[in-house]
Amino acid sequence: MKKIAENIVFGLVAVAALALFASCSGKKSSGARKIQVAHTNYYVPYDFVDEKGNSDGFEVAVLREIDALLPQYEFVFHGVSDDELLIGVQTGKYQVGTKGVWKTEERKTKYIFPENPIGASIIGITFRKADEDKIKDLESFASIGGKLVPIAPQNAQYNVVVEYNNAHPDNQVKLLPSESFVLSDAYSWVLEGRYDGFFDIKLAYENNIKNEDAPYHKFAKDLAYVPHKGIPTWPLFNKGEQEFADAYDGAIKILKENGKLSELSNKYFGEDVFTFITD
Repeated sequence: MKKIAENIVFGLVAVAALALFASCSGKKSSGARKIQVAHTNYYVPYDFVDEKGNSDGFEVAVLREIDALLPQYEFVFHGVSDDELLIGVQTGKYQVGTKGVWKTEERKTKYIFPENPIGASIIGITFRKADEDKIKDLESFASIGGKLVPIAPQNAQYNVVVEYNNAHPDNQVKLLPSESFVLSDAYSWVLEGRYDGFFDIKLAYENNIKNEDAPYHKFAKDLAYVPHKGIPTWPLFNKGEQEFADAYDGAIKILKENGKLSELSNKYFGEDVFTFITD
C-alpha cells in the first residue's frame, strides 16, 4: 500500500509539473535570458531559412514550441553554416545548435547531449527495383548475400551497419570500408550490379532520386528504397549549459506526450519519423 501511495503522489507531482509548464506557455518573464540558437540554413526540411529570411524547418519548429514552454528563456534563431554552428556552440557564441545531428563519441566530448532527441533521420537501402520482390528490409538484403557500397568508417552510417552485423552474426551484410566518393557513383554502381545496395538516408534518396526535380531523377525508374530504422537527431548544447539542457528535456517530454512532436513531424516530413526509432 505504501508503494501504491508513493506512486500516486509521484503521478500527482508530475501532472502538476506539466500543468505549470502549460500555464507558463508563451509568457516570458521580464528577465528572460536570451538564448542564441544556431541552425543550418539549407537543410530542408530539418532546418533552413525561407525565401523571406525567416528560420524554418522541423527542428526549428520544435525549438519554438520549447521556447513557448520555458518562460525563463527567450530564443533568438540564427541560420548559419555547418562550421559556424559547430564552432559557435563549442565556443559559447550560441548556447544550442541543431542540424539533424547524430550522436557520436567524438561529439560527446565537445557538446552536451540532452536525454531526449529532437527528431529522427530514417536510414535504409537504395537498391535495384528489379530486386523489390527479394529485398524488404536489411535482414532480407543480408540473406540474399547483398553487398553494400563501401562506407567510410568515420561515417555514422558505417556504425549502424556494424551494429546490425554484431546483432546478426549468422545473417551479416557485406560491408567494406572506403574513402568518400561522388554520390552519383554510388547509384551508378548499384545499377551496374557492382554492388547490391547503397546505405542511404531516406531524405537524401528522395532529394536525389525520387523527387521530379532531383538531380538523379533519371534513375528513379530503376531504383527503389526500403527503410531500416530511425536514427535519433539531437540538439548540441554548449558544455556550460547543463541547466538549459535539463530545461529542454523537461519541455520536450511534454511535446512528446501531447502529440506535438508527431504533429510537427507529419507537417514537415509527411510521416511520423519517431515511429522508426527502435532503440
